[in-house]
Amino acid sequence: MNEKLFLKDPAQSELGKKIILHSIQLIYSDGFEAFTFKKLAEAIGTTEASVYRYFENKHRLLIYIVTWYWSWLEYRVAIHTHNVDDPVAKLKMIIRLLAATVEDDISTSYVNESILHQIVITEGSKTYLTRKVSEDNRNHLFKPYKDLCAKIGEIILECNSQYKYPKSLSSTIIEMAHFQNFFMKNLPSLTDFGDSKDEEEIVLFLEDLAFSSIYSAR
Repeated sequence: MNEKLFLKDPAQSELGKKIILHSIQLIYSDGFEAFTFKKLAEAIGTTEASVYRYFENKHRLLIYIVTWYWSWLEYRVAIHTHNVDDPVAKLKMIIRLLAATVEDDISTSYVNESILHQIVITEGSKTYLTRKVSEDNRNHLFKPYKDLCAKIGEIILECNSQYKYPKSLSSTIIEMAHFQNFFMKNLPSLTDFGDSKDEEEIVLFLEDLAFSSIYSAR
């Protein structure tokens, strides 16, 4: 994790891990706007000052947990595509990882990935839709997200080396997976599969979007 995200590494202490665990739970239940360090401290049984020793503000904490998710997802992508040679199969696997329900990884006791996935869907864009986005970008705070986009872009070019927009398509696939999931559950009239609430439909839509774009360039 980028050391500029925190003042003290939360992964290196029990209190730090509690801060991550309970912040994910509170942001999920109350929303980021209603989330405060005061509420977090009360949930943990510590003081606000103790929380501020780890993060300078709640926006930095949000970037931390969302960045953690992207790093974890990039690792999952690497594991699931390691022995796959066919780039089409690779891209389909990645689309499924992006669009399907995430199960909690029991190996990371202080992070609930299934809840964190929902936070990324509903709150993730708030990490970069700020006036300080250029400064944060210069500090490489979004590197795991950009690395994942680059990885998907490479696979897109494996499918069709002549395709002109691998980065744009890559980020579109990621964001569309989240938007369609959110719309399906909350604004169903903005999708073609809101009534079914079937994530498999999102997978098929993203596959159609991706491969129609990739191979139309031939």
